[in-house]
Amino acid sequence: MTVLLSACSEKYIVLDPKGPIGQSQKDLIIISTLLCAVIIVPVLILAGVIVWRYRDKPGRKVDYKPKWSHDTKLEITWWAIPIIIIAVLATVTVRYTYALEPSRPIESAEKAVTIQVASLDWKWLFLYPEEGIATVNYIKFPDNVPVRFELTSDAPMNSFWIPQLGGQIYTMSGMAMTLHLQADQTGKYFGSSANFSGKDFAQMRFIAEASTKDEFDAWVKEVKANGNALTIDGYEQLQKPSVEDQQQFSSFPEGLFNKIVTKYVPEGSTGHHHGGAVSSNEPKQEPVQTETDEHAHSSHNAAESTHAGH
Repeated sequence: MTVLLSACSEKYIVLDPKGPIGQSQKDLIIISTLLCAVIIVPVLILAGVIVWRYRDKPGRKVDYKPKWSHDTKLEITWWAIPIIIIAVLATVTVRYTYALEPSRPIESAEKAVTIQVASLDWKWLFLYPEEGIATVNYIKFPDNVPVRFELTSDAPMNSFWIPQLGGQIYTMSGMAMTLHLQADQTGKYFGSSANFSGKDFAQMRFIAEASTKDEFDAWVKEVKANGNALTIDGYEQLQKPSVEDQQQFSSFPEGLFNKIVTKYVPEGSTGHHHGGAVSSNEPKQEPVQTETDEHAHSSHNAAESTHAGH
């Protein structure tokens, strides 16, 4: 199996991380695999040896009369080893889970770039509140600079994932989630939806490009100079189920992200914000807890537990 899978190694991009979060998650995968292998590999080997050694074969006339007995040393051995490994694995997992909490900022001397994300049917809308531009199915940011993603959904629940930079996080209507990632080198990275959300969810792919700071600034200026403005009417067209190519917009309506977050929220509530995922460029409101919010909060907790911390 190892030989056969080696031909597909280029497909396992999650094992080729290009950022601190992705690298930490790779370390956790390797550590967990090795700890489990301490038990699994000897058990598999012994299973084969025992089956071969005590197999039935022509000419064997001896009756099968096993003698059962208790051995304290063996009992201690095969109970102690799994217990120790499970304890170590639990400690390692808890440590990484807290360290990779999605809303925890990445320590850096550089100011984080904020990108607001809205999942639509079946495309990704990205808003840059500080730069005042927007894109569809494409994002660009400087390398070695933290990126603060603020995420929501204007459609069914989805999942935002850039495998080489970090684990996926869910996007949900009426909620604003937070995810911090960083690329340690320039390059174009594959991004996609990691959650079934309808007929063309498999087409919800995007490019995440890390560039130098100068290239990023030049790109922002180019988009502002040459792109078309994203209007409310234009956004309403994007809301309709469709597969779209990459698009760039020189501006977008003020407060658009908050309007998306609160679109499905009952009157009198401001939605649920995870990790303070409301941009400082837009008015902040204190959320009022409602039955809907409590249900959304429980859904958020269940969703968060599935992606190993980050």
